[in-house]
Amino acid sequence: MNWDQIEGKWKQVKGQAQQKWGKLTDDELDRVDGKREEMVGVVQERYGIARDEAERQVQEFESSCNC
Repeated sequence: MNWDQIEGKWKQVKGQAQQKWGKLTDDELDRVDGKREEMVGVVQERYGIARDEAERQVQEFESSCNC
């Protein structure tokens, strides 16, 4: 699945994102609103990881998302 599809189905995908990144709050996921760069930034900030690691995790989520 590509990110455009994820963005279009964000309300359904949000739950899967919260399962993968349990530390993310509903407010943070609402703020992301399906935008990929926002997602990378929130994951990076919340987990205190490097940008490239956050990017890798979001890419992995994108590839494995069954929405």
